[in-house]
Amino acid sequence: MTVSSTQAPILGVWPAALTPLETDGRIAHDLLARHCRAMFAGGCAGAAIFGTSGEGQSFSVAERKEALERLLAAGISPDQIIVGTGCAALPDTAELTRHAAGLGVAGVLALPPFFWRQPGDDGVYAAYAKLVELLGNVKTRIILYHIPQVTDVPVPPSVVGRLAKAFPGVIAGVKDSSGDWDNTAALLKIGLGLTILVGHEPFLPRALKAGAAGTICGLGNYRPELLRRLNDSAGKPEERGLVEVIGKLAALVTDVPFVPAIKSLMAADSGDLRWLNVRAPLIPPSEAERKRLLAAARAFDAEAKAAA
Repeated sequence: MTVSSTQAPILGVWPAALTPLETDGRIAHDLLARHCRAMFAGGCAGAAIFGTSGEGQSFSVAERKEALERLLAAGISPDQIIVGTGCAALPDTAELTRHAAGLGVAGVLALPPFFWRQPGDDGVYAAYAKLVELLGNVKTRIILYHIPQVTDVPVPPSVVGRLAKAFPGVIAGVKDSSGDWDNTAALLKIGLGLTILVGHEPFLPRALKAGAAGTICGLGNYRPELLRRLNDSAGKPEERGLVEVIGKLAALVTDVPFVPAIKSLMAADSGDLRWLNVRAPLIPPSEAERKRLLAAARAFDAEAKAAA
C-alpha cells in the first residue's frame, strides 16, 4: 500500500463534525455541507466526519458512503475532509477506507477493534495490520484513533511505533482523545513523521509547542473561531487566557452527553431545529436540561466576549 507524496500535511483545527439529521433520522445532507462551510469560514483547516462527535457508529456503510459523496458534490473539497471509517468488522472498515481514498480525502480515522475487550497490544497491532493488508494498493493516510474511555481498547504508543515502522507513511498519525498528557507526550516522542492530533482542546497549545500538528475536536463545531484562536495562541501571551476559556466551554457540556448538548447549542445558535435530532441510543436533552445548557452558554459567551 502506498500514499500520495503530494498530499498537504494535516495541520490546525479539524472539528469532529456533528452529523445533522432530519426528523425521520436520515442525514440532513444540505445542513452538513453548510455546517462544514461555516467551520471553514471560522478558520478551521478541515473537518473530520463520522467520528465520535459525528455519531459514526450509528450509521451504516451505505449511509456513510452516500454522505461523503453528497458532501463533495456540494462543493466541499476532499482535501479538507478526514473520514471516520472504523467499524466493528474489518472488511467494513476496509470498504469505507477504499471508498474515501478513491474520492481523494485527506485521510481516514480508524478505530481499534472495539468490540472484543482486552485484545492486548498484539491484537490491536494485528487488527490494523490486517486493515492495511485488506487495502492492498489503495492510496490513503490512516490516522489511528486512541479514545480508550469510549472503546475500552487503547492504542498505546508502543503499538503506534510498531505500526509506523511496519507501514511507513500509511500509518500516518494518531488522534489522541485520551485527555492524558503523558500519553500525548509519549506519542510526540515517537517521531517517524507521525502527525499527532489532540482531541482534548485545552491541550492544544501545549501540544503544538511540543511538536503536534493540531486538533480533531468536538468544540470546533460550536465555536470554530475560538478554537482557531486557541490554535494560533501557542507560545503567545494570550495562550493562558484562551486555555482557561476553552476549559470553561468544555465544562459547560459535561452535565449532558456531549453530542446532544452540542447539537442543542447549534440549534439555538442557528434556529435550525434539525440540530436537535440524534440517533438512538442517544436522546435529546430534556427541556429543563436544554434551558440550563442555553443559559450557561449565554453566560459563557458574555464572559468570553469580555475577555477577548
